Amino acid sequence: METTLKAPKFSLKERAYWASASFGGALINGIYAALINIFYNDYLGLSSEGIIVFYIQIIFLLVNAFNDPIFGILSDRSRARKGRRIPFMRYTAPFLGLTFILIWFSPDLSSGVWAVFIWMVITTCLYDTAYTIIFLVYSALLPEITEDEPERNRLKIFASFFNLIGMILGFIIPDLFRNVSRPLLLISMIVVGVIGSGAIILTTYKFKERPEFTKVDEPLGLVEALKYTFKSKSFLYLITANFMVIFFQSSILSAVFWLADYIVQQSSIILLVFIFIPLLIGIWFTPKLAKKWGVVKSNQILLVVGGVSLIALFFLSYVMVEFVYICLTIAGIGFVGPLIFNDLLFAQTIDEDELKTGVRREAAFFGINALVTKPAQSIAIIIPTVLLNLTGFIPHAAGTPPVLEQPIQAYAAIRLFTAFIPGLALLLAALILQFYPIKFSFYISLKKQYDNSHYIHTFSYILDCFFSCR
Repeated sequence: METTLKAPKFSLKERAYWASASFGGALINGIYAALINIFYNDYLGLSSEGIIVFYIQIIFLLVNAFNDPIFGILSDRSRARKGRRIPFMRYTAPFLGLTFILIWFSPDLSSGVWAVFIWMVITTCLYDTAYTIIFLVYSALLPEITEDEPERNRLKIFASFFNLIGMILGFIIPDLFRNVSRPLLLISMIVVGVIGSGAIILTTYKFKERPEFTKVDEPLGLVEALKYTFKSKSFLYLITANFMVIFFQSSILSAVFWLADYIVQQSSIILLVFIFIPLLIGIWFTPKLAKKWGVVKSNQILLVVGGVSLIALFFLSYVMVEFVYICLTIAGIGFVGPLIFNDLLFAQTIDEDELKTGVRREAAFFGINALVTKPAQSIAIIIPTVLLNLTGFIPHAAGTPPVLEQPIQAYAAIRLFTAFIPGLALLLAALILQFYPIKFSFYISLKKQYDNSHYIHTFSYILDCFFSCR
């Protein structure tokens, strides 16, 4: 008779507590990702100083790229009494809120271009480091707290639903003030920083880590950990596809403000309705898709839907501006794929790795993933800056209406970096996942081996506790 370990399951209330951190992070990072592009180029006027944005992003990359694998491996190797994940989240959250707030207090070009440069380099690098620490270990917790893929999916759905609520508020809050008054915008950023970091801390007090992973596992050394990580064929294909997804996500968040101000010339809240309603509805159907086609194929289908819709938006917006709303609605359905399925694919890869190494290394995988994909965030900022600079875009200050008398080339550039390029990135991600080796039937076989492995894993922990107490 085959014996397997029963994986933990969680109540509705526990899933909501799990999603609290996702809400807090989305509220903070949703505003950052959506506003930073237009903040650089339009409000601070750096589109005329494109080389400065380039320098900021180069330093941002150099400082922050390597903190991901470092903190990931430190977390995996931690033997702290309160756990190797939760303390990192709890004690970094207040710092995240503070650095987020400071970003928006940047001086403008009237104080000198180098004053803007120094302020933005320091605040964005510190902010990203704090965000990296928190959500690297939060992502690492998901495959660790339960081995059951449907239960992981349910936790991810709740986290994604609350994530979307946070992102919606992250758009609405700055949109209420960004073209009205900068002092009001700054006050709203302070409130967001406090609420967002508080929501993250709440999750850390409602979940406890499973000690069998830290008490039994003998952590790999740094060199060995890197070797095994980069030897994983599944992981290499996954992070390549994820690079495209991260680029898309960084591009599309700021795209809403650009499309609202310069293409449809309506409130960005209207565009949000057309994107987020399909997203909010679609996430609840992902378990059925995964059950029928598996995680990989379901993700590919949705990536293609999102990519084709964005490319169609690029062309059809020239024909009639109302097509923007139709394309965004269809694209919103496709955006469900990377939102829900990406972390589940990482969980599969980590499960496969544990069978090979005998060690849970969630944070190391997420850390290396961030190292490889982080340049995508900077590229998503640099591309609009370069295109706007080349096409003679005329910026405006925060608290004043956008300048609508732009060169025709500038409008083409806006359509390019808000629709065509992100859409192409989604199609490339779908194509790359075609080579991802953990397909539906293979994962079912892998899961049986993994469950049996965890029975032995936990039994070893119980024996260890028993003899240490004697």
